Amino acid sequence: MNGIFSLGWEEWVSFPDLGLDAIKAKVDTGAKTSSLHAAVIEPFGSVEKPMVRFLIQPDPDRLDLEITCVAPIVDRRSVTSSNGETELRYVIETSIKIADRNWPVEVTLTNRENMAYRMLLGRTAITDEMVVDPNSSFCQPKLSFDLYGERLVAEPVQRPLRIALLTREPNNYSSKRIVEAARARGHHIQAIDTTRCYLKMGGLAPEVHYDGSPLPHFDVVIPRIGASTTAYGMAVLRQFASTGAYCVNSAEAIGASRDKLLAHQMMAAAKIGTPVTAFAHSPKDTKQLVELVGGAPAVVKLLSSTQGRGVVLAETKKAAESLVDAFRGLDANFLIQEFVSEAAGADIRCLVVGNKVVGAIKRQAADGEFRSNLHRGGSARRVRISKEVREVAKRATRVLGLSVAGVDILESKSGPQVLEVNSSPGFEGIERATQKDIAGVLIEFIETKVRPLAKKR
Repeated sequence: MNGIFSLGWEEWVSFPDLGLDAIKAKVDTGAKTSSLHAAVIEPFGSVEKPMVRFLIQPDPDRLDLEITCVAPIVDRRSVTSSNGETELRYVIETSIKIADRNWPVEVTLTNRENMAYRMLLGRTAITDEMVVDPNSSFCQPKLSFDLYGERLVAEPVQRPLRIALLTREPNNYSSKRIVEAARARGHHIQAIDTTRCYLKMGGLAPEVHYDGSPLPHFDVVIPRIGASTTAYGMAVLRQFASTGAYCVNSAEAIGASRDKLLAHQMMAAAKIGTPVTAFAHSPKDTKQLVELVGGAPAVVKLLSSTQGRGVVLAETKKAAESLVDAFRGLDANFLIQEFVSEAAGADIRCLVVGNKVVGAIKRQAADGEFRSNLHRGGSARRVRISKEVREVAKRATRVLGLSVAGVDILESKSGPQVLEVNSSPGFEGIERATQKDIAGVLIEFIETKVRPLAKKR
């Protein structure tokens, strides 16, 4: 390159090796890394020569213009965006062309669907001979999206998603319904036993192996991880996330929901109503612990309890103290909560998908039982919930970072109180009581998060 080459704060560029004839870029010397819009990112190839395939819509105003690009992967890098979010991105090296200048640049791939510019040109891509004038735009010749003319397609093309369902129970009701709903919408779905996965870390392409072979790339992972395998399931889920798969619920969110103490602390900090809860570890605090929740009757529960297991009602103060001492003697982590008598053995289960309550049922405990879980013989009926209950369910789901959750709410004198947030809610009771296709709603939500190629706005 000879002489000074001026750039404005926005320029037209092209990527000859990627088949991108024209794309409008924002030139930002405040950003170190260049980034290119990419959707449906799919790594492939060998470990020694990893490749990536991705889709780009170069014109934000014409979603029917789609280009599929292929490039070698040179790195995977954590990049912090201007809004403070850190993302692990694939890095490719390709040639960029502006006017008559052509030079190699490293570019990270990320979804810039909601950005005004499909390309961000960072300072590492700007050579010594270039000068950026932040007060000028298009110092170099303009291009046009008309250069793609012959590649303009009449209608968007839909690609089936490749979905992994993490479950140790592929034949239970919820798993079967998710598989049915995914296949009904033309997607490929595979049930994978979490405990039979093993992980390979390091290098450019993290891998998940299963029964002796590496698994292919999945667009989406639906985690339905049992309480007994939470720790290992979270590790497997983090590995899938590192391959670029969209995880319906993240490992961190699942961990928060499974740790009842942490979940209650997070909801208390967000001023979401919950039953008064106490936690301690010293045997000397037994009586005071019971008094903190208003005395008997009180509920004592293990931190990792599910489906009503490890949850005991102590009807007298002495019984409560005995239970606390017994649980401590087993060195178990547990909570003690006030018993909301006015709930009369009933609670409301709200099924939240993508910040929307898609179904609600009222569960009533069986005679002689205070736990309303359907696994404990409880009954369920469809219920019309108040706006207050609906908002509490959505807020609790958001606070824990979940996209899909079953929120159990007690109706108390002081208003709705969140009893528990379940990151792997069952579908059987709520689908049968409401006659709603909850599994189908889940798949539709996934499609909005992981676009099967283009869809018209």
